[in-house]
Amino acid sequence: MEKIVKVKFQFHFVLLFAFIATGCFTKKEQIIFSDESTAQQSATNVVTLPPPMKLEKQDEFEIDLAVYSDLLQRHFWDNGEYSAIFLQGKDAEVNALIRKFPNHIPPIKPAYRVELPLNRTPVDKDTGKPAMILSVDIAEPNTGDSVDAIGRWFAGEAVAGFYTFELKKTGDEWEIESVR
Repeated sequence: MEKIVKVKFQFHFVLLFAFIATGCFTKKEQIIFSDESTAQQSATNVVTLPPPMKLEKQDEFEIDLAVYSDLLQRHFWDNGEYSAIFLQGKDAEVNALIRKFPNHIPPIKPAYRVELPLNRTPVDKDTGKPAMILSVDIAEPNTGDSVDAIGRWFAGEAVAGFYTFELKKTGDEWEIESVR
């Protein structure tokens, strides 16, 4: 009798282990029943997002130019004695903006000509006078044909700020839709 109980216990233990093991290795997909309400509900809960828009290098270049052009027309430097405006960007962007604003006061210079003393106003290496730095950060494209960008200015901790731009592509050009 004791042997039957022991065999029965072993059989139940093996059976329990087999159920647990098969339960762990089965697929855990949602079972969809074919009744009408569930089929309709699962069809209406499907959300298809368009693939995210990727910016080409040329688009990034044009967005940078649009934001820099706006910042360069705002005159953040009028109340200070800044000897240069430095642009944080690629050489092609800086050169394009120097050509677009050839007589800008203070003059536009590439970022490698600036000295950044710790906790102080940036300094123009050519003149030794205070300078201002402009930069642009482009966010991931929004749904649709728009993109957000942040245009920053920096002339030390006390003279710093930013604007958020929303740009939209119309034809081949990126135009500023709004500035916040």
